[in-house]
Amino acid sequence: MQIPKFRIFSLMLAVSLLAFSASAIFAQDTTATAGARTVTSGEKMKIKGVVTRRDADTFTVRDNNGVDTTVRLDNSTSVKAKGGFLRSGANYAQTQILRGLNLEVDGRGNAAGELVAEKIRFNDSDLRVARAVESRAAPLEDRASNTETKLSQVEQNAQRLSGQMDELAAVANTAKGGARAAQETADSAVAGVTATNDRISALDDYVPQSVLAVNFRTGSAVLSADSKTKLDEIATKALNAKGYVVEVSGFTDTTGSVDRNRALSQRRADTVIRYLVENHRIPLRRIVTPYGYGESNPVAENNSRTGRAQNRRVEVKLLVNRGLTSPAPTMTTSSSSGDR
Repeated sequence: MQIPKFRIFSLMLAVSLLAFSASAIFAQDTTATAGARTVTSGEKMKIKGVVTRRDADTFTVRDNNGVDTTVRLDNSTSVKAKGGFLRSGANYAQTQILRGLNLEVDGRGNAAGELVAEKIRFNDSDLRVARAVESRAAPLEDRASNTETKLSQVEQNAQRLSGQMDELAAVANTAKGGARAAQETADSAVAGVTATNDRISALDDYVPQSVLAVNFRTGSAVLSADSKTKLDEIATKALNAKGYVVEVSGFTDTTGSVDRNRALSQRRADTVIRYLVENHRIPLRRIVTPYGYGESNPVAENNSRTGRAQNRRVEVKLLVNRGLTSPAPTMTTSSSSGDR
């Protein structure tokens, strides 16, 4: 069976339009920098600038002269806001270093030419601005990245299929079964591209893998033996997971004043984090900034002893990156020996 000429023409026209769109998108990227800085190993350096790129353990800072410096994080890096009581600001998790954040970095160079951060300082107001920018920019960048990936894959498929078109057309003239096999191969290729795009899109999507609550006695922030056993289990799961973070939230019942309960819930959350860090060496960069909610968000009524006991808790959530844990797409090729 011979493939109709109008189908071949439609396929080539679609490929041409996609290639033209890709050129237009890539042409819009006109961002220029003054260069990249290489820090000598052991050199002490302090830089100020804006975070332009954020990866798992590194981020890029661009100073007022347009020079980029790669900064590496480790477990000893101190991340704080400026000011506060006795000019000692609040501690923040390393996950709060976002693109668009104005900050200062003190550190020393390593063998790779990076600046290993010892201290990172920024204003709370700049962090709020960076969070707002991130929430608006991330979806747009994800769409652009997905579009570029799809266009690149379509171009590669088009080049591969272009060389096969003449051969398939000749085979189709004498073998109807060969045409069916080619169609099945094309369908499998499209399915593989779709699965890959879905996996890439999920890289910024964290989903709960385990959730637990550890409870406390009235007015106490001391872990019980049962609570420690629960934390041991979730810590083991975390250390065996890929791309994980741990979220810790503290709560109280309605016994006592609102301010006292807020402080107590924060102490409970800090107690859980200290246990995970000191007993299981969970890196601080893997722990989302803890928060004490006080007596808000109860899980039971506070007018009974049982209900109050359930509300005196710390919730621990193990979140894993869906894009890293989902299986890689597979492509299968079906073959046909002809009509039956």
